[in-house]
Amino acid sequence: MKILPIEEIQQMVGQEIGVSEWFEISQERINNFAEATNDYQFIHVDSEAAKSTPWGTTIAHGFLTLSLLSYLSTEAGLAPENFTMAINYGLDKVRFLEAVPVNSRIRANSKLIEVQDKKGGRWLLKSAVTIEIENVDKPAAIVEALTLFIIPEVN
Repeated sequence: MKILPIEEIQQMVGQEIGVSEWFEISQERINNFAEATNDYQFIHVDSEAAKSTPWGTTIAHGFLTLSLLSYLSTEAGLAPENFTMAINYGLDKVRFLEAVPVNSRIRANSKLIEVQDKKGGRWLLKSAVTIEIENVDKPAAIVEALTLFIIPEVN
């Protein structure tokens, strides 16, 4: 994650801010997510039954892919200097465009689209994040992610 003065971040609106490393989606991770969410649909956890699907194998849950956004953003994002915490503020848009087959690798490509001074040392950054699948033209997802940064005010 890039750490910059908030004044520099404000000048970066419209620019790509980072690309994460590739991250592999294993069957173990998919199974653990199914366990955590009680979502055991066969396309995620039954490799034999999944052979008959258009993907020919199991696929990651869309929400598993989305949940990795926090981790991927630590590599592909930026933060203001002196922040004491970052809070997931929400999502303005999420679209799942392509399934992520088991053993695929994904990464996040982030572009800063808005910076808001929420006063009181709170800064809201909005990023357009494309979650790419290695060697696949269509992205797994596109997301408008909101992160609230708390910066202590100096008196």
